[in-house]
Amino acid sequence: MTSLLLDGTTHIFDPLHSLWENQRTKRAIALAQILLFLLGLVGIEMNRRGLLPEPLADLTPTSHYYAIKLAFGLVLIQEVIDLVFTLPCSMSRAVGKQFEILALILLRNAFKELVHFEEPLEIAHGIGPVLPIIADACGSLIIFVGLGVYSRLHVKRKSSKSAVDLYRFVATKKLLALIMLGVFFTIAVQTGMETLRTGHAQPFFDVFYTVLIFSDILLVLISSLYLPSFYSTFRNSGFAVSTLLIRMALASPRFFDSLLGVTAVAFAICLTLAYNHFAPDGRASRDD
Repeated sequence: MTSLLLDGTTHIFDPLHSLWENQRTKRAIALAQILLFLLGLVGIEMNRRGLLPEPLADLTPTSHYYAIKLAFGLVLIQEVIDLVFTLPCSMSRAVGKQFEILALILLRNAFKELVHFEEPLEIAHGIGPVLPIIADACGSLIIFVGLGVYSRLHVKRKSSKSAVDLYRFVATKKLLALIMLGVFFTIAVQTGMETLRTGHAQPFFDVFYTVLIFSDILLVLISSLYLPSFYSTFRNSGFAVSTLLIRMALASPRFFDSLLGVTAVAFAICLTLAYNHFAPDGRASRDD
């Protein structure tokens, strides 16, 4: 029964992953993002001129800067789906993808501050409104640099697991990825419906990152089943702590979000350095 489930999971996941990574799919997604961004600009301009019907006008902002927020939101949705498809690869790569998403979220937050400025852009009330932009931009840059260091610390090695155990291990993670993909779309639909009902944007990434915390803990337990080693369990549990810090960063006020994000990537770097030095094999692995 278990073998049938894992085989079925692989037959579903692999074609979906191949379709998502296909260059035509990537190109279609990019074109859709461009189109939606332009439609957003047009809709905002029409609302400013009073050309939209009232129900739609209530949901459409009047500042063109909101279109930038829309563009980053579309990119982040793509990155989150990339993250889900990364889960079967390794926990270290999945955490790296989470840092990529956090860096983009901080950049988006920097642009979100523009809605408090007039059009055309000018600074008429001192440097105060610019400080959150600087903090988020610098925090994003530090995370970007830290991610580069973090990625270079991981060296692929030959797996010590048997072919059967490796197949079951990866297939189990593919099953978790499919579940997370379903959770992603469920949260997206619920968030969209609630936004339409209330007329106010509802948090999506905050909720999904909360689910990721539980997903990472489950990955730790799955890894312990196939890698019953203290060093691997400690390392994977530490990566779950990084996810927790990222989630706390998303829920924190300005300035503290960047600080927690930088702390998360610094912790992941130190954890990887310690694992590389003290683990019996001496090198981190991408296959766990």
